[in-house]
This record gives sequence, structure tokens and C-alpha cells, in this order.
Amino acid sequence: MSFLSDAEIVITALEKYYQESISRQKPVIHQAPLETLASDLDLDTHINEGRLSGERLAQFLGKYLESTTRLLHPAYLAHQVGTSHYAGALASLIDGFTNNPMAIYEMGPGAASIEWTLINWLLAKVGWQPQPLKGASHTDQIFGGGVLTHGGSLANLTALLAARGQVAPDAWQEGSPGDLVILTPAESHYSIARAAGIMGLGRTAVRSMAVNDCGVVVPEKLPDTYARLKAEGKTVMAVVANGCSTAAGLYDPIRKMGEFCNAQQVWFHIDGAHGASALLSDQHKERLDGVELADSLIWDAHKLLRTPSLCTAVLVKDHRTIDRAFQQEASYIFHDKDQPGFDFIHRTVECTKAGLGLKWFFVLSALGEQGLAKHVDDQYERARQAYDYIEAQPEFSCAVAPQSNILCFRIDGSDALQMEVRGKLIAQGDFYLSTTEFGGRRYLRLVFNHPDTSLDDIKRLIQRIRDLVN
Repeated sequence: MSFLSDAEIVITALEKYYQESISRQKPVIHQAPLETLASDLDLDTHINEGRLSGERLAQFLGKYLESTTRLLHPAYLAHQVGTSHYAGALASLIDGFTNNPMAIYEMGPGAASIEWTLINWLLAKVGWQPQPLKGASHTDQIFGGGVLTHGGSLANLTALLAARGQVAPDAWQEGSPGDLVILTPAESHYSIARAAGIMGLGRTAVRSMAVNDCGVVVPEKLPDTYARLKAEGKTVMAVVANGCSTAAGLYDPIRKMGEFCNAQQVWFHIDGAHGASALLSDQHKERLDGVELADSLIWDAHKLLRTPSLCTAVLVKDHRTIDRAFQQEASYIFHDKDQPGFDFIHRTVECTKAGLGLKWFFVLSALGEQGLAKHVDDQYERARQAYDYIEAQPEFSCAVAPQSNILCFRIDGSDALQMEVRGKLIAQGDFYLSTTEFGGRRYLRLVFNHPDTSLDDIKRLIQRIRDLVN
């Protein structure tokens, strides 16, 4: 076996895969049955015999790449996972090869330094005070903080643990009090309810705020909801805003919600996993007007910022809140030592944590901040162009004008027809889109992430749907 020769096989195969995908030579999606793939990939033989190198590697990789869903294909429009830049893939290789679990500084000084710098860059974008390089351990100072995690679900859990620590500081030792509730929009991501379950609050502790017909929070009704919960003897642990929602990509009125929470001294959390990237855009950052009023925010790089999965930032206005979120004892890690850097381990669920920041940093450094901002602007504009075009088609309609890079639309007919259309599109493999419910109806759903997806692609998609229905 040779690292260089096998690496050449991999890179050559990936270059061919990229060219096939970007040029639309191969279908964007092809789902063979699991048992077929297990047999075609000869998985049992490889497990039993080993030696996946050289020609055996080349043959296996060719079959494996044929089985993948091609997110590099311009007709990939389905889910909120970005079309990654090759620089991020190279960073993934470097991180995998060096294998530095950098949650403690001595296990990955370079990776920890990159994560520190990225967190501070993000804090500044939000409008919070970055953490100083010197005196970072002085807990009496107020400045921002954060950590990178493997995805938004872990990130939301981490932020809500910090919120719980504010209202129930003994919960880590004594358990969660029974009176805690979390106020969310009905369209909040399911990871919020999952976090409530994990924290021992229970699903019933997640209460919905009043929303309009589009599922966006009505801030004028928030005081009444809060007062009613107080009258029930409940303690509002956190209020959650969508920035933006998963289904339709709509933003809640963050400033008004933040002003109320600040006045009541209630933790205000923004789930910006998808839409926080608008903060890079001069044109669209107004969608997050008032973000600096929040106590915590999560922000995915693997959605709109072309970074390979998974990479999510948990950001807090006051670093002390996340530094107190976890309490742990492990004499082999937590002890007095010379510390030339910073340990992130006390801020995260993960004990062994990959150098996630390297992927984000490579993409950011390849494209530059302005390049990423342009990508966000371009995808939001693609959604707007698609909305204008689809709305002009007599047998099609959109759920709502897009506020992000997500667009929900449907062809005239039943909800079952929308599902049937999607099934046929996926079976053909030339287009891949998702579906969601909005306002009690089923819609087809587009998420614009690929830099080469154009309005012409949408025109072809609409014509293909016509052909399938007629």
C-alpha cells in the first residue's frame, strides 16, 4: 500500500466525479436498493479480506461514487446541505490524516487556534465582543464565546443548556426543575424538542408562540403568552426565534422579540443554523436586524457557506454562560497545567472533537469573505428569480415570497399529486427537490445552494413537471 499512489487514485476519481456532476452527465440522484448496493460494492469481501488499495480501491471507488447523491450537480435542489467547495474537502483530508482531536489545546494547537479565530470572526459579525487572546480565563470579564460542533442539533442543545444554567444553576447536579418551559415558533426545528427531551424537560415543556398565517412569530402577542405561562407557575427558560425557518426559510421579527426578552431578562436564542449566513450580506443582513440582542445564536457553515458537513458554531454573548453549561471531572484532562492556548472541551457535548474549523477556514480563505457573501446573495437572488417565474405560470403557485434561498411551490392539484410528482422526478434522476407542509398544504420545495444552478434549470424543471402531469 502507498499513501501517494492511493491518494492519486482517489483524487483522479473525484475529479472525474466532479466533471460528470457539474456537466450534468450523470443523474443527480439514483437510489438502488440497499441489498443491491451491498452486493455491488462487495462489502462483505472487503471487510473479510482487507487490502482495499491500488486497483481494488479504484474499482470500489468507481462503484461507490456511482451510488452517491450528487450534491455537485446543478439540479441538486433538495435539502439544506451545501455544495461544498473543494478547499473544504482538502481540509477534511488533512484533518482526517492528522487526526488531532482539538477539544484540548495540547491535542491540536493549530486547529484550536483556527477555531478560536473563526469564533471571534463570527462574534464580530453578530455584534458581540470577541474573546481576547490574553486574559481569556478571567471569568469576571464579559465578552462573547463559542465553539464549533457537529451540526445544528448539538448546537441547539448546547445553547439551551447554557440557558438552563442561567435559570437553574443547580440543574446539572439536581436535575431540571419541573417548571421550566421553552417558547418556540410552531415551525421551529425538531432539534429544539429533542433538546428538551434530552435535558429532561419533556416534550410538553416546548410551548408554541402565536404566529401569523406564514408561521412567523407575532411579537405583539408574546407578552400575553409569557404572562399566561407565569400565571401557570412556569419559568420561561428560553425564547427561540427562527432565523430562518426550515420549511419555508422565513425569518422571525428578531428585534422585537429580543427587546421583549431583554426587558423580562429571559434568555433569547436564535436558531440561525440556515439563515444566519445572511449576516455576511450587506443586502440581506437586515433579515437578522436585532441579532445583537440575543443571548445565543447557532450558525451552520455546511448549509450556505460551502463547507463540508458538519460544521456549526454555537455563539453566546457572554462567554461565562457557555463555560458553565457543562460540569465535569476527569483527572487525566482537567488539572493544573501550563496552558499556552485554550481548551474548548468544557464548552461542548463532544469530548473528542474533530478540527471542524479547518474546513470552514479553508473555504473562507479560498473564496474570501466577499466571495462567501456573494454566494449568499446569489442563492437568495436565485430563489427570488424562481419565485417570479413560477408565479407567472398559470398552473403553478408559490406558498410565500422567499426571504432566503428556500422556495416552496406547487402545481394545481391535490397534496398527493405533489408527492407523486416528486417521486417521478427522483425516479428519473434529472432533478432532486424536497417537499414540505406549509399552511396545511403540501408543497414542493427548492433549496438553492449550487453556484451554477440557474433560472434555466428552473424553467426545465417546470416543463418537466408539466410533462409528468399531462
